[in-house]
Amino acid sequence: MLREACQRRGDIDVDVVAVLNDTTGTMLACSFFKEHCYIGVIVGTGCNAAYMESLDKIYKLQGKVFPEKDGLPNEMCVNTEWGGFGDDGALADFLTIYDTQLDENSINPGRQRFEKTISGMYLGELVRLVLEDLTRRGLITTLPIDDISQPGFIPTKLVSDIEGFVKEDASPFGKINELLLEKGVDECSPGDCAHIAYVCSMVSTRAAHLCACGIASLLKRVISRKVAVKNERGESPEMTVGVDGSVFRFHPNFEHLLNIKIHELLDGQLNGWKIVLALSEDGSGRGAAVAAAVATRMSRIMKEKKELEQASEETEGASATSPSNIQTTTQQAGPASSTTGPTSTTTTTIGNGH
Repeated sequence: MLREACQRRGDIDVDVVAVLNDTTGTMLACSFFKEHCYIGVIVGTGCNAAYMESLDKIYKLQGKVFPEKDGLPNEMCVNTEWGGFGDDGALADFLTIYDTQLDENSINPGRQRFEKTISGMYLGELVRLVLEDLTRRGLITTLPIDDISQPGFIPTKLVSDIEGFVKEDASPFGKINELLLEKGVDECSPGDCAHIAYVCSMVSTRAAHLCACGIASLLKRVISRKVAVKNERGESPEMTVGVDGSVFRFHPNFEHLLNIKIHELLDGQLNGWKIVLALSEDGSGRGAAVAAAVATRMSRIMKEKKELEQASEETEGASATSPSNIQTTTQQAGPASSTTGPTSTTTTTIGNGH
């Protein structure tokens, strides 16, 4: 459709060779620099992942054969859209009353339940819902209920900033109050500041751990069919997970929490691999360029394969006509009395005709 739209304009000379989303671009951008990058993850406003899967596991391709000897791949990139995991109730044991409130008040109730526990679009609102409940129950006393009951009052950036202050300062309450003052909240007590910081930490930690569960599941699937070969120094090879997104980039603890939980979940199951999380930059640009290059190369391989098959068929046809594989045909074009004289056309085919 995009290609047809460009052609209808008439003033755009461009061929669309690949269309991809940000997770695929993230994986491809990282794989350009890292040899064993088979997974790409976005943890930003939204949350999603893509990974390389064996062709024989792709349901839509069952029964089709793609032999490696022909230069074709034996894997395909799969966009998981894992944000929708749990829409069938599979996450019920891990969701709280605050998750239910957030989902019911969202623009897509009942959808993207996994994403709503992790992504930057929702983390701040989850913190706000918890703090509102604690305030209404009298467990937080110096946070105005009129402020904290406003949807969107706590942005995810504020959660990251508070987490950063707690990480850097043993007594961060003054800085937390400075942030709240920017939101129009007068000074909170040290106890309330501690409660706010704790809620931010718990919501962030759960988000990182749930994201780690998804990544660990994909890693187990990939590791099961990848053989780890140590280098000459006896070091284990690295399997890289390319990650991008504002939460991964700017939350001060998210990457650390993610890394720790992944290794905890995969303890004893790495089969000789060393797992590394790497920031994959410019997936939309560099990743798209890699995708275009791969698609163009595959198109060329398929074209050359088709030409060879056609040439082989022509050769077989020529061999059936002449055992020597040389065919000569002479045709008299007109009578000898013609003013142009006798004319003949000779066609010679040798080998495969190329």
